[in-house]
Amino acid sequence: MKEQRHKRPDKNLRFFWTLFKSTFMISAFTIGGGFIIIPLLRAKYVDEYQWITDKDALDMVAIAQSMPGVVAVNSAVILGYRMAGIAGTLIALVATVLPPLITLTVISYCYDYFVQSHVIRLILRGMQCGATALIVNVGIDLLVKQIKKQLLLPLLIILTTFIGSAFFNFNVMLLVIIDGLIGLLVLRAAKYN
Repeated sequence: MKEQRHKRPDKNLRFFWTLFKSTFMISAFTIGGGFIIIPLLRAKYVDEYQWITDKDALDMVAIAQSMPGVVAVNSAVILGYRMAGIAGTLIALVATVLPPLITLTVISYCYDYFVQSHVIRLILRGMQCGATALIVNVGIDLLVKQIKKQLLLPLLIILTTFIGSAFFNFNVMLLVIIDGLIGLLVLRAAKYN
């Protein structure tokens, strides 16, 4: 199955506004850590705008996770640069940083209320559940893609990594390094791509 090619948008004022607005919204709703950005990036830039391919989105997130800093900001900077160079980078950076900055400013002024509010605690707990659901959704999507390819080694890697993490409490970073080395040494063959 061939992956859909991405469209090259015109770099006009409407494009930059769309980049700002969509990146701002993704940043505003990325609650729960860097992995939450994956389904949001895919939904907006791959499915809706078709600016990048599914593989491009996953590659950007992988690179963003390997860089120091916040995954959401790193991903937005990479996307902005890829789409429109330095101007795209600056727009994506500002759009990604503004929502947390606004939220933290409001919270700092209302800190006493937030600390004591039972409703706020319930809202935050609900956000954690939503973030967990998004991460599980991405994991299932990736697993289904590997099952469709019918290749045993990637499925074995997924299964052993899950078992090692969930049941034997292996260090997740160690598992990521081992999986990365296997990918580098073994999974570079054409049949795995």
